[in-house]
Amino acid sequence: MNTILETSLRTIIGFTVLLILTRLLGKKQLGQLTIFTYITGIAMGNIAGDMVVHRDIKLIDGIAGLVMWAILTFIVELISLKSSKARVLLDGEPTIVIKKGVIIQKALSAHRLNMDDLTMMLRVNNIFSIKDVDYAILEPNGQLSVLKKPELETPTKKDMLVKSDDRRYIPTEIIVDGKLVEKNLKELNLSAHWLDQRIKQAGLNSVKDVFFAELQSDGSLYVSKETKS
Repeated sequence: MNTILETSLRTIIGFTVLLILTRLLGKKQLGQLTIFTYITGIAMGNIAGDMVVHRDIKLIDGIAGLVMWAILTFIVELISLKSSKARVLLDGEPTIVIKKGVIIQKALSAHRLNMDDLTMMLRVNNIFSIKDVDYAILEPNGQLSVLKKPELETPTKKDMLVKSDDRRYIPTEIIVDGKLVEKNLKELNLSAHWLDQRIKQAGLNSVKDVFFAELQSDGSLYVSKETKS
């Protein structure tokens, strides 16, 4: 019983410390998964895991290891933020793999990519034929950025001389799971009275009757009714 309690306590502490440190390191750890951030994530996960299951490792030693690794990661990322050379060294740099419609075989070989890999990455970008590609760039996070040939690019409203309406708002959640998101309403400079009017226009009585509501870019409100189970 004591073993289970100790493991549970170490797990809770390790989880909490890892969560706090991940939040402090910022969203780059998730949003821009480069080689460095990938290794950092694995290392911190291993330290936390060892701290939980190996009782010969003192709890304070495990926490110290996690904190020190996080500090070193923060310092390295700060250096890469200030120095372009350090950024290239840590994260790598974009590589052109298709240039003016021509596949750069040397670039593919350097990154150990074969044609199956390349065509798969193109399909992810909704491109099913290499002949449609003008440029393709392999990013440091492993994703492929693609520029189609000019004649295949989607025309914009500007190209078609179509007048576009000004966007008054960014689509924003106002009510989620039947609960008012007051912070969003305040940031948009909208009042509760305005919201009540829009809800009544949708044929409902109050916020309690709404499951989800989203402000649209033109100022209208999309409303989904709460269904009683």
